[in-house]
Amino acid sequence: MAAVQTPRQRIANRLAIVAVIVTTIIFLAPIYWIATTAFKPRALATTVPPTVVFQPEITPFIKLFTKRVQLTQPVDEEVYEAAPWWEKRILDGGERVLRVGDSVQLSAYPDRFLNSLIIAVTSTLLAVSMGTLTAYGFSRFRVPGEQDWLFFILSTRMLPPVVVAIPMFLMYRAVGMTDTHLGLIILYTAFNLSFVVWLMKGFIDEIPREYEEAALVDGYTRMQAFFKIVLPEAATGIAATGVFCFIIAWNEYAFALMLTNRDAQTAPPFIPAQVGSGLTDWTTIAAGTFLFLLPVAIFTFLLRNHLLRGMSFGAIRK
Repeated sequence: MAAVQTPRQRIANRLAIVAVIVTTIIFLAPIYWIATTAFKPRALATTVPPTVVFQPEITPFIKLFTKRVQLTQPVDEEVYEAAPWWEKRILDGGERVLRVGDSVQLSAYPDRFLNSLIIAVTSTLLAVSMGTLTAYGFSRFRVPGEQDWLFFILSTRMLPPVVVAIPMFLMYRAVGMTDTHLGLIILYTAFNLSFVVWLMKGFIDEIPREYEEAALVDGYTRMQAFFKIVLPEAATGIAATGVFCFIIAWNEYAFALMLTNRDAQTAPPFIPAQVGSGLTDWTTIAAGTFLFLLPVAIFTFLLRNHLLRGMSFGAIRK
């Protein structure tokens, strides 16, 4: 039979449910605002109180992917009628699309988005692979000064990024690595490495050593036992760690703003710089942010089962 709850327990449960609902609303409110603003007409983006019911449009996304300038004179009626439907939306907003001959000039957003993808994926793969090997070494072997080394690795995360931003910029400028993909990849890999080592060490510690010892008795080498025994057992932990590393690298703003300006610039510093008709275009910024959120959401959704198992891995101890 189920235990009968006392009035105090029922009240506590209801308060807990209310707290969860309120917390969820607080965390989802910015995402809701971004998603709705991305489809709003520009005139409704900053209304007070906010406009909830409106006719959705894709003009912000058209602006996001095209280069535009403000109109200095009215457009001829013949030119307006000959323009494609999507360009008419730009003209109605007091801007025109830049062209080179008959070709429309695209904005830098696709390149910045691709830069973010390349840098985040590469740095995540490097950090997870190197950090997992390091964590395995700390977990399975006696390392002189192990606790000191682990503390030293953790200490690299004790300072906020802004504290080391200027020294990093001076060093990168001295070696010619500013505005390069390699520079950000190395930086993000180093930044996430300590996180991976500590997290993966906890996961590997929970894998019984007897599995590897049995494999070694059967003739496996240490590396074969690692790849065929330890990695499959730690797959959920690796997936959870990879998700967190990808999110950190994907959303990083300060170093990307300071160390890049064109060739290797990622999307976070580029999105807030969107300006239209002389003013900040919040609908275009929201459209860029909305698209920027999709890869992380999709990546997390695809790995949701591994993520949930990885977060609870080792929770039940012998």
